[in-house]
Amino acid sequence: MKLIEEYTYDKEGYNPSLISKGWQIAFLNYTATESLDSIDKLDIHLETDEAFILLSGQAALIAAKITERDITYDIVDMKQYVIYNIPVNTWHKIAMYPGSKVCIIEKHLTHLSDFKFYHLSTEQKEVLKKEVNRCIKNSKIITASLHYS
Repeated sequence: MKLIEEYTYDKEGYNPSLISKGWQIAFLNYTATESLDSIDKLDIHLETDEAFILLSGQAALIAAKITERDITYDIVDMKQYVIYNIPVNTWHKIAMYPGSKVCIIEKHLTHLSDFKFYHLSTEQKEVLKKEVNRCIKNSKIITASLHYS
C-alpha cells in the first residue's frame, strides 16, 4: 500500500498537478508563451494569493499597481527555493527563461475562473521588458513607474 503520492510534470507550460480541498499546486515549466518577449498582459486573482517557488533556471516575478495614468512595477529576479507571494488583488506576471521550472501554490481551481487580464500597450510592453532586463542584470528588486500622457 502506497501512502505517499508523487507528482511531476516534464512538459512545457502550466499543469495543476495536485488539486485538493481549498488549494492546488501546479508546475509551470518554460514555454515560449511565458518568455519575456511574449508578455502582452498582466493577470490578477480576486480570491487568492499566489505563491511561486523557482525550482530551476531563471525567472523574473513581476507585480504591478495600475492606476488610470501609471503602472508601477516591482520586479524580482527569483532565487531558487525562495517562496514569493503575490497577494490577492495584485496584478502580476512571470517572465521565464529557457529551462526554468516554477511551482505555483494557490486556491483550488484558480486557473479555471479566478482571473482578469490587463492588456499592455506596445509602449507598456517595451517599458516592462526594459525593466525586467535591468532587474535580471542587477539581480535585485526594481521599482519602476510609467506615466501616461
